[in-house]
Amino acid sequence: MADDAQPIVLDDLIAPRLSQVQRSALDYAEAHPVDLRIDRMVEEAVLQADADDLDDDDGFGQRLAAYVDAVEQDEGLTQLGRRTLRSRVVRLLRNRLSLVDLLKRYPEIESIPIENPIIVVGMPRSGTTHLVNLIAADPRRRSLPYWESQEPFPLPGQGPGPDGLDVRYRQAKAQHDALQASSPLLAAMHDRFPEAIEEEVELLDLDCAGYVLEWYARVPAWRDFYLGLDQERHYAFLRKVLQALTFLRGPRTWVLKSPQHSEQLGALMATFPDATIAFTHRDPVAVVQSTITMMAYPDRLRRHSIEPQWLLEYWTDRVQRLLGACVRDRELVPAERRVDIGFHQLNGNEIPLLEQLYDRAGAELTIEARTRFQSYLDNNPRGKHGRIRYDLPGHFGVTAAELRARFGFYFDAFDVRVEDESA
Repeated sequence: MADDAQPIVLDDLIAPRLSQVQRSALDYAEAHPVDLRIDRMVEEAVLQADADDLDDDDGFGQRLAAYVDAVEQDEGLTQLGRRTLRSRVVRLLRNRLSLVDLLKRYPEIESIPIENPIIVVGMPRSGTTHLVNLIAADPRRRSLPYWESQEPFPLPGQGPGPDGLDVRYRQAKAQHDALQASSPLLAAMHDRFPEAIEEEVELLDLDCAGYVLEWYARVPAWRDFYLGLDQERHYAFLRKVLQALTFLRGPRTWVLKSPQHSEQLGALMATFPDATIAFTHRDPVAVVQSTITMMAYPDRLRRHSIEPQWLLEYWTDRVQRLLGACVRDRELVPAERRVDIGFHQLNGNEIPLLEQLYDRAGAELTIEARTRFQSYLDNNPRGKHGRIRYDLPGHFGVTAAELRARFGFYFDAFDVRVEDESA
């Protein structure tokens, strides 16, 4: 879909009109209440992984209990929402069991260097996904596709099917197709197709130590617990997972990204001291309105009500915290190893930005890499899956000016352009 095509208007964002497919899914889930007892979920994961060591030496059990307890405190979840979260917890446990087992069998994994990564750091909806997918088009870079982020370690006996495809990829493709049927507008907001590059904090979540749960439920208790953790320990765990993935599928030079890193720059640089950081910057109004709209749309299935005021207040505060930490700690990244990229620069003319980024990283920008970058840009224009028309006053009861007034500190620190709030 071209930029000048008719925008998508979400006239039922706050008072959803459900399809028959959506109603049927909700009715089925409500008839089958979800059990979130940890011992039951652990038993299920052990059976699936054919392994039984979760490596609880560093208090993983306590973090898991806090994780699940935060979900239990969210009384607004539908049974479908709870079912999704239960599946997530079982999957995280299964993947952690597989990781611990792999490290026991191949202890040399922890000696694999993770060298000179490029790490994209910026707010949700600020171009981080576009930029990391673009850099991942360089065949010399190792990245984390969505299918691998969900199932990083094959289960015993798993291998390619008759078509040569990894069974984990085929599972992700089936789930993506099902999601498109139940929530068809998600692709216009954030299309998680199997090959799309995902955030490595999905891997950090195997340690129950990241902010990811905040995207799936209303869990301020988890936010506070997570912010109190010693993240250097947990980013070291993330490095260990990257080492394991390098061992399984190589190579060693990664491109990574996550908004969470904005408030964990100390831990990030302690773990990856030779990293080059690409900071993306965007008008916080655009970030908040895009984020809360993207949260409200799937809430029609995972929650009993949308509660737009809660979304506005929570995520405005959350973005303010993330940006405040980024402004405070940015100097922890050496000037010669960082690049600032405005959202307005991600407009199809990114090659000069990549030249600067690769120069800072001490990496050659080869002819093959340039060709692949241009091919990605040509095939992935902004608005490819449609453009959402946002309505802050109508949906969330706030004007752009009122919201923007909270972020003066960010405009003072960086070259950020004010955007049309409906774009």
